[in-house]
Amino acid sequence: MKLDSNIKRFSNQGVLCVVFCVLFSLVSAGQVASSIDSTAIKIGEELRYRIQVDVDSTSLVVFSEEQTFQPLEIINSYPIDSTKKGGYYKLTKTYGLTQFDSGVYIIPKQKIIIGDKVFYTDSLKVQVNPVVVDTTKQKLFDIKPITDVQRTRSNLWAYIALVLLTLLAVTGLVYWFFWRKKPLTEAEKIAALPPYERAKLALEKLDEDHYFQNEDVKMFYSDLTLILRQYLDEKVYDQSLESTTDELVFRLKTLQAANQISLGANTIRNIETILKRADLVKFAKSKPDFELAKLDKGTIGLEIKQVKEGLPEPTEEELLQDLEYREALEGKQKRKKQKQIVAGVVGVFVVAITFLIVQSGFTNVKDTVLRNPSKLLLEKTHWVKSEYGAPGITLSTPNVLERQTIKVSEEMKDKVQLVAFACAGKDTPIDVFVTSSKYASVTGKDGKEKEVPIDVLESTEAVLNRFEKEGAKNIISRNEQFITPNGQEGVKTFGTAEFIINDTLTKGVYVVLGFSTPNLLQQVILIWKEDDVYADQIIERILNSIELITLTEEQK
Repeated sequence: MKLDSNIKRFSNQGVLCVVFCVLFSLVSAGQVASSIDSTAIKIGEELRYRIQVDVDSTSLVVFSEEQTFQPLEIINSYPIDSTKKGGYYKLTKTYGLTQFDSGVYIIPKQKIIIGDKVFYTDSLKVQVNPVVVDTTKQKLFDIKPITDVQRTRSNLWAYIALVLLTLLAVTGLVYWFFWRKKPLTEAEKIAALPPYERAKLALEKLDEDHYFQNEDVKMFYSDLTLILRQYLDEKVYDQSLESTTDELVFRLKTLQAANQISLGANTIRNIETILKRADLVKFAKSKPDFELAKLDKGTIGLEIKQVKEGLPEPTEEELLQDLEYREALEGKQKRKKQKQIVAGVVGVFVVAITFLIVQSGFTNVKDTVLRNPSKLLLEKTHWVKSEYGAPGITLSTPNVLERQTIKVSEEMKDKVQLVAFACAGKDTPIDVFVTSSKYASVTGKDGKEKEVPIDVLESTEAVLNRFEKEGAKNIISRNEQFITPNGQEGVKTFGTAEFIINDTLTKGVYVVLGFSTPNLLQQVILIWKEDDVYADQIIERILNSIELITLTEEQK
């Protein structure tokens, strides 16, 4: 969760100063006292919790009906008993509590309002014992051995890589078969030649021997005149193919008279003669001999050359228009290919993404592609397992915690040794804080050194108050016992709150773990954004890795 600077200052002096300052605050215990009728009960057995208040007759006392005794449950709330003693009243409120799981539990302090002041009771420890089983009647079984479970890593990246490879392969195939410039066929090469070169090549391939051997003179003259007409149609008169011989000859004479083409009289006469001979062959069944046909083929070649030389040079404007046309045509073809490529790639991509969503779910695919920071942390290959403080707290985190510089007042320097570590900032979705406060023993009135008792719940309350000072709203908390994998007991306070993120109140989740022995307080504070499923998994993994290093006698 990217907490803004208001929350990030919490990683420095805010949380840490509150941790040890609260330990020296005074609690008014003279008027309020709490007790339990037993420090050990069986599962489901009623435990009576009493709150006694000594007040004068003018004071108003309020026992809240919304008291929370978590992790214990309220099964009875008894009426208030009052006893008058001198000018004071002793009020006693009794609650019936129980728990259905064995273990050691901490009853949190309770809130009492006397007049306009608020008082808190002491927290109390209670042992809930399991029901003894008669082993002579109930068969016992050995504990199953520990089985190592390999952590399953997300294989979504493998699917994405497969999709990308498939996409690349499909794009390559489409390019090879549709979009690449293929070698031109013989017909395409001929079609790409200029009109004169194409006509010249067609005449060279016109084998008169083949036609006369097959007595197909009519086809020979049809092909011969078609070569001439096609050239004239492209370079001189664009209706040469459908014009009659007289119409075509008249058009050539008109163009020559208008100086639009430079042709000699013999050139026009020879073209007219061969075209009329071809008409006689096609329509009057005339059969010229082989030598005449051969001569006509040579004449057509010479006259086409004369026409080419008689054409005027294209003007600069015509050349420019032709260039612009060809560039526009090439651009149009290029854009068409680009659209085809984009459409093909998008189509394959949509199919691939649809397949991934069906296989892994939309949220998983989205977070993988967009590189969700919480998901990246959760799937990080190597987590950092390290010890923080001395004696320290060992835990595993995605990133290493950095030592924080904490300023301690001159008055407190000789009373407490404070070390703190944190991984928090705008670039991480989870804030992790670890603090260790070691207090010097105090000298009593008898001259002997006494250990400093530490109330974990009171220290946690100070952390929650710090949340409020930093702008957090609607803080909801619960308390329960927390036992580390190596058997160390502590108190877990957890809940939700609205933290300020980018000047906006955003719903978040927090966990505060407190461990205390005389003269020593150790805390782990975790903060993350609500509804972040990946952060929830990260927090669970961190909590399961926490272990406390036992303080040796020398260290004490």
